[in-house]
Amino acid sequence: MSKVFSRIAISTGFLVAGISFGLWGGRQFNYSSQDYINPSVSSENYSIPLSDSPDREQDIENHRNFNFIAAAVEKVGPAVVRINASRQVSQNPSLEDFFGSMPSSPREDSGTGSGFIIQEDGLIITNAHVIENSDVVTVSLRDGRFFEGEVLGIDTMTDVAVIKINASDLPVVKLGRSQDLITGEWAIAIGNPLGLDNTVTAGIISATGRSSNEVGVPDKRVRFIQTDAAINPGNSGGPLLNIEGEVIGINTAIKANAQGLGFAIPIETASRISQQLATKGKAEHPYLGIQMVTLNPYTFNNYDFSIPDIYQDKQGVLILRVMPNSPAQQAGFKTGDLIIQIREQPIVKTTDVQEQVEQTNIGETLPITVNRENETLIVQVIPTEFPR
Repeated sequence: MSKVFSRIAISTGFLVAGISFGLWGGRQFNYSSQDYINPSVSSENYSIPLSDSPDREQDIENHRNFNFIAAAVEKVGPAVVRINASRQVSQNPSLEDFFGSMPSSPREDSGTGSGFIIQEDGLIITNAHVIENSDVVTVSLRDGRFFEGEVLGIDTMTDVAVIKINASDLPVVKLGRSQDLITGEWAIAIGNPLGLDNTVTAGIISATGRSSNEVGVPDKRVRFIQTDAAINPGNSGGPLLNIEGEVIGINTAIKANAQGLGFAIPIETASRISQQLATKGKAEHPYLGIQMVTLNPYTFNNYDFSIPDIYQDKQGVLILRVMPNSPAQQAGFKTGDLIIQIREQPIVKTTDVQEQVEQTNIGETLPITVNRENETLIVQVIPTEFPR
């Protein structure tokens, strides 16, 4: 019997020691994991150097959930605004049209979106579809202040709009670069989806350079950023951020049936268009006047127009039609020309052509290299403003 009790005592001792070691090891593992995830959260306004803390254990406990997402939100959040847009619409427009002078009581149609402040004096960027056709636009800040917004300009081709409020010393965002984005890096969205103010979602950059045709909005002149950060109605116009808290795009809820996918307008496009809207009240889009298609094996197999055999092994953008009285016609472009280069940039897809043309000033000479019946030549074209 004494041997049994002795064995029980020894086993219990090992069990207690094992539990103690496990707890100690787990505690050490938690510390080291926390240090790995967040050894020092730094931003312009925040720095938490855990290794230098006099009370390391308490410091970790206090800032256990403070990470780069929280730092970015704290930095940018005050500059993200809610936009309410409303307009008066006829209660029964069909009857009014039928009976002519039949009176109808108007009703107010309203919607909510997001935006962000880019200048301390109250210049705000948002989506065009958030405020288009609105009679009254109001802007609310995170600190509770409300302002009436003046619409300086709307550009439906890029879905960018600019609003001005009468204020000063406002918090502003810092603009980053979308051209350097890498698929798989973090992305953070801030906005007011479904009327829920100051909502933050996070995910990754799923893809870059999505064409308007791929996204399902062929009337837009944008190469979209794709993200899996949740973007819903109400997020439109809000900022998409990188891990530094810099704005890399404008969130836009344009694809109603998207499942786990969101899209954003690159900040370079938004910045260029917003400057034009703020200074001129409109955006100018260069126009060539050609119909075109990307040349690849799919083109040969799925289009019913004839393609010269000499293009079988070539790549570029094939001109299908030159519009009458267009800059392209005046420059001498012909149906069947294969665009292979603009300036010094190789051309592979139709979106490459759109991007290069969009970056050209109206009235500026644009050199375009084409292959015409196996002969390479440069056509000088001067874009005009896109006809509306």
